[in-house]
Amino acid sequence: RRFPGRPVQIDHGPRDRPQVALTFHGNGDPATARAVLAEAERSGARLTVLAIGTWLDAHPELARRILDGGHELGNHTWHHGDINAMAEAEAYAEITGCAERLKRLTGSIGSWFRHSQGRYASPLVQRLAQRAGYPHVLSYDVDSLDFTSPGAAAVIRNVIGTVRSGSVVSLHFGYADTVDAMPPLLEELARRKLRAVTTTELLTP
Repeated sequence: RRFPGRPVQIDHGPRDRPQVALTFHGNGDPATARAVLAEAERSGARLTVLAIGTWLDAHPELARRILDGGHELGNHTWHHGDINAMAEAEAYAEITGCAERLKRLTGSIGSWFRHSQGRYASPLVQRLAQRAGYPHVLSYDVDSLDFTSPGAAAVIRNVIGTVRSGSVVSLHFGYADTVDAMPPLLEELARRKLRAVTTTELLTP
């Protein structure tokens, strides 16, 4: 959906409501993904999962698992290559390939598109995402750096050190540190009166 008044590339939501969006790159061991989802649900948190197309292809049941848990599902390209460096046709195929897989699995191309391998999408990638049916590209303003496997304590520090109302946090499935970080991270967000909601909820007035 389109959010009038918001830029094509969104990296945070309104700063005047005590909500944050925890967004996950959907990839890696399905067991790790299920563990993260279970921890979120235990705390009443709702996540946004940007799934890689090849991952969905290999584990199609996870699309329904994510949606059935009250989370939202989006597009994180087909192969997770450096999309900003790709030629137009290749980049567009990366976006539409994942969109088509999402549509076959769920009936929708997904709530959001997030480009791969970079914090911000190039102007070309933004235009291609819009052409593929995504009014916005979802970036983030808080990077957990969990994909570097720095330990759960560092993941928590990286998030809590910069998170604030309206933040969009980048996290990943597939890393044990992220699973271990989830319960204390969610506890700390609750202590700060910050509620973890889907990105759509974060941006809906």
